[in-house]
Amino acid sequence: MSNVATRSYHAIRGALLAQEELALIDVREEDPFAQEHPLFAANVPLSKLELEIFARVPRRDTAITLYDDGEGLAAQAAERLLTLGYSDIATLEGGLAGWRAAGGELFRDVNVPSKAFGELVESVRHTPSLAAEQVQALLEAKADVVVLDARRFDEYQTMSIPGGISVPGAELVLRVAELAPSPATQVIVNCAGRTRSIIGTQSLVNAGIPNPVAALRNGTIGWTLAGQTLAHGQERRFAEVADSTRSDAAVRARSVADRAGVARLERAGLAAWQADGQRTTYLFDVRTPEEYAQGHLPASRSVPGGQLVQETDHVASVRGARIVLVDDDGVRANMSASWLAQMGWQVAVLDGLSAEDFTEVGEWQAPQPALPAVTEIGVEQLQTWLQAPGTVLLDFTSSANYVKRHIPGAHWAIRAQLPQVLERLPVAERYVLTCGSSLLARFAAVDLQALTQTPVYVLEGGTAHWIAAGKPLQSGETRLAVARTDRYRRPYEGTDNPREAMQGYLDWEFGLIAQLQRDGTHGFSVLS
Repeated sequence: MSNVATRSYHAIRGALLAQEELALIDVREEDPFAQEHPLFAANVPLSKLELEIFARVPRRDTAITLYDDGEGLAAQAAERLLTLGYSDIATLEGGLAGWRAAGGELFRDVNVPSKAFGELVESVRHTPSLAAEQVQALLEAKADVVVLDARRFDEYQTMSIPGGISVPGAELVLRVAELAPSPATQVIVNCAGRTRSIIGTQSLVNAGIPNPVAALRNGTIGWTLAGQTLAHGQERRFAEVADSTRSDAAVRARSVADRAGVARLERAGLAAWQADGQRTTYLFDVRTPEEYAQGHLPASRSVPGGQLVQETDHVASVRGARIVLVDDDGVRANMSASWLAQMGWQVAVLDGLSAEDFTEVGEWQAPQPALPAVTEIGVEQLQTWLQAPGTVLLDFTSSANYVKRHIPGAHWAIRAQLPQVLERLPVAERYVLTCGSSLLARFAAVDLQALTQTPVYVLEGGTAHWIAAGKPLQSGETRLAVARTDRYRRPYEGTDNPREAMQGYLDWEFGLIAQLQRDGTHGFSVLS
């Protein structure tokens, strides 16, 4: 670590204000990250660093600043990144405590830049909204109203407004004319909390649709706090639209993008941006994942537009980078780009594409380093070993996946906490490591073998192969070697959150504008 420099809070603040490229990386697990972090910090846990960093920080000479809160994780992350070929690595002077001591603002929760921006949009544009009680009264009166849920389909299925239709955010301008063909129909946009309903509603307003539009104030949280019943397992989704609808929506979306200052590129311009070794360029396909899988532009990543605006830090982790958006209709890329431009990104839409350009098929595959060499065993061998004492099985999947189902007897563990994990495990003749696919387990195996003389093996194909072989499974928190800090429990997800947590989350969102003002580095602007 003697060759790794430090960067101060003031240096990072200056770079943000100058709109220079930088990646401020919090290498803790998601839950401690969500408790407090700088506005533009991106969470890339040390546990998954090799699996995520190439996609999130693609340029190897990006100025990267790593930090933790005194756990020693940043030093380990710096060594790994240097090994992976990154050259401009520093740790944050004093870590998180140093940021705080220097007067830096700290934020709670996840995807904070997007959520704070949503609050700013509402305050500037006075985005129309209706309370949960008002919306329920309209539904009970069978008024001419349609409720459009701007979240991912899986979130919609978990809990939604009765009668609502799943229309993820970037799809709204494209689909609304056929979901509400009468200009008199009241359109209501909801999410779980506030951000996506605000952005979705304001998207329709910005695009100039003729209908009255309003956000469901405070989303499904507000609905629940009002004592109203949510639906579960709904299946309503948007359908394909007519060419005339698509053309009209494209004109509206292009107008909004032009007003926001979105740049235009064609293939040659994209190639020039990608060849510029001094800048980071992200290429995102903002259509649905299903459309992406059927055919997409080479080197593009599937990031549906609504989620891109909601979770920008999770995919574009280099603040100050350039972003290029792709679709095949001129609607979703332009609308998504209009928001990114207002969030301070240099963003362009790729024009001039035809069906022949979407030559690659299949799901997006994250770029990754060469996998470490490990000793693998098959499902049958593991099952035989588990029938006698001596084999300790460690599962490095997400804690949510582990609780849902895991191999009987498996201990759930976090890779970055292996020293603590070892202290809590029974004596072993051998360790076997697994995760969903065995990918993360391979990296964990190298770390574990460095800590013990006991042989370490990896289950070939991971738990997915065990399941495919029809082997038995367990569920629940049966053997947690460490606390479940890998994921922050969001107060707006699921169906069993305490009322106090939901109200506290809303109160926190209401305070974000004041935090933005104190921080002073956001660079946001809102279309008038």
